[in-house]
Amino acid sequence: MTDCPFELPAEHRPPGGRHPEAPDPVPYIASPMLIEAVNLAIHLDRPLLLEGEAGSGKSQLARHVAATLGLPFYFWPVRSTSQAQDGLYSYDAILRLHDVHLAQLPGRRVGVKRHPQQPMNYVTFGALGRAFQVPECSAVVLIDEIDKADLDFPNDLLTVLDDPRAFSIREARLPPIRALHPPLVIITSNKEKGNLPAPFLRRCIYSYLEFPADPARLQEIIAAHGTAAAPRPAAETLEPALIDLAVERFLALRAQGNLFKPPGTSELLDWLRALGRAWGQRVGTADPAPIAALRDGTRLPFPELLFKQRVDWPRAAAGQAG
Repeated sequence: MTDCPFELPAEHRPPGGRHPEAPDPVPYIASPMLIEAVNLAIHLDRPLLLEGEAGSGKSQLARHVAATLGLPFYFWPVRSTSQAQDGLYSYDAILRLHDVHLAQLPGRRVGVKRHPQQPMNYVTFGALGRAFQVPECSAVVLIDEIDKADLDFPNDLLTVLDDPRAFSIREARLPPIRALHPPLVIITSNKEKGNLPAPFLRRCIYSYLEFPADPARLQEIIAAHGTAAAPRPAAETLEPALIDLAVERFLALRAQGNLFKPPGTSELLDWLRALGRAWGQRVGTADPAPIAALRDGTRLPFPELLFKQRVDWPRAAAGQAG
């Protein structure tokens, strides 16, 4: 792994170079600044907080890092009802009570699969709880859209992520579970409820994912995802000249500056897939139809893939491009 850009110490890497729970490689182009942010989070043992436009690749970065380093990957999608405890473990007291009653029924003791006197039979570990228990190496944990939860949620996480990185299971009389290897925690935020608490922000490494407005960088991202943004049969791939024209039209659309929700890289890749399906190599750059459809001032093909807000839809219907 000599060409790996992420600087994880050898003692925290998996034996053999890849953990069984490591994700498959994902197409991702990380900027030098983003790579540096990941390495700082590893070196300083701090969570990495990512902000940026929806569809800018915040969540995919965690999978990319885990796949590149061969580390196990655990995903924690945050909801409005999420608590910090959920990332460690959950305890099913109702199921245990059910098993207690079932065991007391005449002739039913044999049918009880879980012993009610063993509380660990009713514990399910969350993403952080699982990451703490990986004995061979560090793990990557993605805490996705942290701002969906209550305002106390981020600060409650600090008690777990700070040293000594340990937690206890209240329902079982067991020693605390301590992380043998520090997990790399990557947190995404869309600022749905405003700024995160200051104590939490002080604890994190922060990075903002800028939209790659440079055409050459967009082309690099497209190439990483395959011809026409996805591996497709040859008949459904776009010619390079048409991809160039589509990227030009897409950037002109974003440059308007009057869209409530500008399309991001995720929308661009989906749009190119649709264009490849519709045109592909069945038509060439000499064909006037696809060229006219991508020129400024004409109706935009497949606007439903680019415009995701009602206030932007009239512009789609009018075919505005810049």
